[in-house]
Amino acid sequence: MGAISDVPGVRVGHVQKDDAGWLTGVTVILPPPGTMGSVDVQGGGPATHETDALDPTTLVSAVDAVVLTGGSAYGLASAAGAQRWCEENGRGFAVPGGVVPIVPAAAIFDLGRGGDFSARPTPDMGYAAAAAAAAHKEGHDVGRGNVGAGTGALIGRTYKGGVGTASITLDNGAVVGALAVVNALGLPFGPVVEPAETKAPDFDGLNHRPPLNTTLVVVATNAVLDVAECKRTASASHAGIARALDPSHTLADGDTVFCLATGAVALDRSDDLARQISLVTLQSAAADVVRLAILDGVASADAVTTPAGAYGAYGGQMR
Repeated sequence: MGAISDVPGVRVGHVQKDDAGWLTGVTVILPPPGTMGSVDVQGGGPATHETDALDPTTLVSAVDAVVLTGGSAYGLASAAGAQRWCEENGRGFAVPGGVVPIVPAAAIFDLGRGGDFSARPTPDMGYAAAAAAAAHKEGHDVGRGNVGAGTGALIGRTYKGGVGTASITLDNGAVVGALAVVNALGLPFGPVVEPAETKAPDFDGLNHRPPLNTTLVVVATNAVLDVAECKRTASASHAGIARALDPSHTLADGDTVFCLATGAVALDRSDDLARQISLVTLQSAAADVVRLAILDGVASADAVTTPAGAYGAYGGQMR
């Protein structure tokens, strides 16, 4: 499929609302049980939840779901719904009396783009996105463009962003896939260009302050990685954001990359040199697949018609 779902066992669910003042949504990436995970945040304005739990020095190592959402910090409430779905299905860190699902989340800024500043993702939307992911068959086609967390996404403050995805299969059989929600300050291959007749929305004095933007990415692989190696892979994958968008990782961006490893394909670790080569090869592929997923998100969004009145004063212009 050329998608993150090419990684066996990884499924994606989208839920969105784009009427009556709404233009936002939630995307849930649901990996198989026991998937290792970590995260690296390099943007200056992140909105995240439970990312500290994914540090290699902490107690937990497995990730039950990753939530990408609109709504800025308000939208992080959608993670509670995905967590509830995981609990109902017995997925989580085992504790006396039950489980505690590990569900990290990150949000883009899309507040007010549908016209109603208070229209932002809810726990019920997170639950529905997790259920939608679980309902898919393995290897399913993944929705692209203005769906899920990419529903209200913009790039360069003017053009439509959205969800994109891509995958690469290495010679050793390891698959590396990525899903990106592109809501960036920068544009592909060039700096921000402010059209003469385009104005930022006038709520909260936004056109007197820098814009708020984020590119969110989940990288998934079926390779065997420990949490520290997931962390390093997430860090290396940020190079893909920099290759696709200019500028990137600014003070106004919340650029965040999660890395998930399902552990089905062993890497060559016969000696230290073989281990290094295996990891460098995989991490190089991860950076490239992130670049491809971002460009796919921009291209997919271009093909979608903007709902009437959406994006407010941005006008919903296309590249």
